Amino acid sequence: MILEVDFNSEEALYIQLRNQIIVGIATNRLKEGESLPSVRQLAESIGINMHTVNKAYTVLKQEGFVKVDRRRGAVIAIDADRISDLEQMRESLRVILARASCRNISREEVHALIDEIYEEYGGL
Repeated sequence: MILEVDFNSEEALYIQLRNQIIVGIATNRLKEGESLPSVRQLAESIGINMHTVNKAYTVLKQEGFVKVDRRRGAVIAIDADRISDLEQMRESLRVILARASCRNISREEVHALIDEIYEEYGGL
C-alpha cells in the first residue's frame, strides 16, 4: 500500500496517515498480521519527520488497529472491541448528523451516502 500525504491540507499529517491505513484495512489492501513499514522507512519514503509517523502508529495502536511487535514492528491487528467501537461511532455520527440536519440534508440522502460508502468496503 502506498501512503501519501497532502502537505497543503489543513488535516494533520499523522491523521492523514492514520486515516489511509484504516481505509487500507477496510478495503483489504492491508490484512491482519501484515507488517507496516518501519517508522524510519515510512518517514523517508514520504519525506516527513519520523515523529509524525510514530504518532500515527501510536494512535492506531490506541485505537486497536495495530500492535507493536519487537521483531516485526507495527503489525495490523484489528481489535474486536465492538461495543466500544459502536459507542465511538455513535459520538462521531452525532456531530456529522447534526451538521447534515443544519444543512437540510435529508435522511434519505444520508442513508444513500452511507450505503454508497459502505459498499466501497465490501459492505457486510
